[in-house]
Amino acid sequence: MQENSKSTEAGRRPSSALQAPSSRESGEGKDVAIVGGGIIGICAAAFLAEAGLDVTVFDRSGICEETSSGNAAAFAFSDVLPLAHKGMIRQLPKWLADPLGPLSIPPAYLPKLLPWLIRFWRAGAPSKYEASLATQAGMMKLAEAEWTDLLDRSGTRSMLREDGSLELYESEAEFKASLPGWAARRRFGIGFRHVEGDGMAALQQGLSPRFVKGTFVPGWKTVADPKLLGKAVWAYAQAKGARFETALISRIAADQYGVVLTLADGTVRRAGRLVVAAGAWSHLLARQLGDRIPLETERGYNTTLPVGAFDVKRQLIFSGHGFVITPLATGLRVGGAVELGGIERAPNYARSKALLEKARKFLPGLDPSGGREWMGFRPSLPDSVPVIGRAPGSRSVVYAFGHGHLGLTQAAATGRLIRELILGQTPSIDLAPFSPQRF
Repeated sequence: MQENSKSTEAGRRPSSALQAPSSRESGEGKDVAIVGGGIIGICAAAFLAEAGLDVTVFDRSGICEETSSGNAAAFAFSDVLPLAHKGMIRQLPKWLADPLGPLSIPPAYLPKLLPWLIRFWRAGAPSKYEASLATQAGMMKLAEAEWTDLLDRSGTRSMLREDGSLELYESEAEFKASLPGWAARRRFGIGFRHVEGDGMAALQQGLSPRFVKGTFVPGWKTVADPKLLGKAVWAYAQAKGARFETALISRIAADQYGVVLTLADGTVRRAGRLVVAAGAWSHLLARQLGDRIPLETERGYNTTLPVGAFDVKRQLIFSGHGFVITPLATGLRVGGAVELGGIERAPNYARSKALLEKARKFLPGLDPSGGREWMGFRPSLPDSVPVIGRAPGSRSVVYAFGHGHLGLTQAAATGRLIRELILGQTPSIDLAPFSPQRF
């Protein structure tokens, strides 16, 4: 659900399952509406359609046409450290001093952002570290298992790349600062090895000599192209009976029959159950049900260069600069960084240009020409844990949003958990840390 949508795609009839209520449409029927056609919504659709439910997905643009189309393409199953524990708070003053650095906050937006920043700061308290780490590690374990199975079931395993990742450091001090995080990962069975010199060159030729050490994570995975993967998973969901309607959902409400969806053109759809998976716009819908969830928007930028811009062997991570370089089947993607600026401000593509200039310095010989710039909205919660659970005031509504940088990574796990919630099954993991009521 996002702004400025066409209300209904020409020539497409609305699902008959989402019309007038019947005696069984009291939240127990088989019809489920999903608001949001990004990777979270379509994975939920796939899992629900597999279970025999009547699923209709609503989105203003299409399947994986917005934020899910331009991400860094990583299955970051080893990325178990919440953002608040990654040294962001320590580096905040330095980063904010550079308007084109890894983190930017437009001054005019700061007053609105301040409550979220306070929550983010509190989430980084040492007393919360172990619980946050365990929550993310459990979610990642489920995510890896569910993606493995879903790729097989949907016939998309050929889109998976298992080349690992290489994180790079410009100084001994930067490397040493990373060691506690690697020690935490080791406790959860995540494999890695530190490299330097010839070992680093063997993993990636052509690096600038400014990088003195690196860490190779063999279990890190990427996909050939996130947009193409999303559309392929949707094709599988569609083959199982899921339907799509191009529409902007302007209002949601719950009643004794289930849920009522009002489209931008004033027409109404009904469903027995509703999944809110609208990314950075989800909290606006949740607010209509009386739920105030502190969702903020991390605006991410990238440039996708043509294939052949540089021979990058695996995803390269420049954590000190807040961006990555990913080789895709469709090009070379240079992107990341964070701009906490909401959903209404115009893009500042000077940020993507700054990242590309850094990439040119880090990979001498990179051809920066012919790139395609992009900006997307990462829906982020202060503790880096998504909301997955029933709306407090309505058992007919389930929330699934706020995955931040990890939407692609955690989408299949979220789909599994949503199916379990809808069907009343015991969740695969404890959902208490994901509760909409935790704030």
